[in-house]
Amino acid sequence: MSSLQPVRGTHDILPEEIRRHRHICGTGRRVAELYGYQEFATPIFEFSEVFTHTLGVSSDIVTKEMYSFVDRNGDELTLRPEGTAGIVRALIAGGLSQHLPLKVFYQGPMFRHERPQKGRLRQFHQIGVELLGVGESTGDIEIIALAEQTLAELGVLKATVLELNSVGDIESRTAFRKALVEYLDGYRKELSEDSRTRLDRNPLRILDSKDKKDKKILEKAPLLPDYLSAESKEAFSTICVGLDDLGITYQHNPRLVRGLDYYCHTTFEFTTKALGAQATVLAGGRYDGLVAAMGGPETPGTGWAAGVDRIAMMLESTPKAIRPIAIVPVSRNAEPEAVHLAQELRQEGYAIDLGYRGNLSKRLKRANKLSAVAAIILGEDEIAKGLVTLRDLDTGEQESISLKTLKQRLSNFR
Repeated sequence: MSSLQPVRGTHDILPEEIRRHRHICGTGRRVAELYGYQEFATPIFEFSEVFTHTLGVSSDIVTKEMYSFVDRNGDELTLRPEGTAGIVRALIAGGLSQHLPLKVFYQGPMFRHERPQKGRLRQFHQIGVELLGVGESTGDIEIIALAEQTLAELGVLKATVLELNSVGDIESRTAFRKALVEYLDGYRKELSEDSRTRLDRNPLRILDSKDKKDKKILEKAPLLPDYLSAESKEAFSTICVGLDDLGITYQHNPRLVRGLDYYCHTTFEFTTKALGAQATVLAGGRYDGLVAAMGGPETPGTGWAAGVDRIAMMLESTPKAIRPIAIVPVSRNAEPEAVHLAQELRQEGYAIDLGYRGNLSKRLKRANKLSAVAAIILGEDEIAKGLVTLRDLDTGEQESISLKTLKQRLSNFR
């Protein structure tokens, strides 16, 4: 039955992959804590206006990709397509402006109705950070350094390139927008249908086009850095110098813009060739006007998000599962003691596997299949004497030891 298959663009995350996810999220959280960031968790759905008012009504996310619905109360809700808007909504709703600067780490699933392919899902997972209340360039430098350290500790940094640009302030973008429209208007009939629509509504988004004809036309288009105001140029230069001082390598990509309306000044992406068409691994930038646009006080902000599913595909190896200790009763009469011992050891913090059926041979085969580190074998005669057999499943060595000293002996297998 098709109804028993995962919905297109989603998939079941089984134990091996979930260990990769946990490793990525755990590493991101740990590195973020080194920089003073604390974890937030916002709902996976919000009132739709949280996203329509912030992402831009002409963005692909709003026009094509959001999972929106009306609930039983008639409220228009949307599954979150990204994390920043929810964090900012929490800042405003929780009255957290008095605690600025606010350093936030988050992780969890996001939802977009995109065309599924390798590295692009409709339910995908992200880790991210937001730095709210810091308008200085040191904030941009810090979050980029945090991003680099996270990717480095995950072992994937060498497979990525940091691309950096500035989309400037409103003055800069207005001047560039005018020049870009004048240039593209001469190619209106040759542009893709999406780009023709964007030309009238938000021409900067054409720079994100994946259409081959659009890309060819854009080769001779005006470049945004040529229209930056003096203030924007100075801010970008300061960030570049700061990254140089930290030894963080980057490439200036003058055509790099982010796909959301709330970005200003710094934009950046860590990209890779390891994932085919889905090149972006981690991306972010500055969004100084977002909090005010959502009804809060004027508050600068900057941040990034990274694709957990994409990074998981780049990891060289899967973190190993915990190796349990197997408890193996030799006979049915020994099972009650085995159950009791298993529970006692679990309460002491040991990972214990207790097979439910089978003879000694079958249970030991199960222990080996689970990569158990040791086996505790319980026979009726041994139990009567207060003894068990402890077998090291790596070396094959075994010994008979007292139940009273078992916990002390097991410390070698913790």
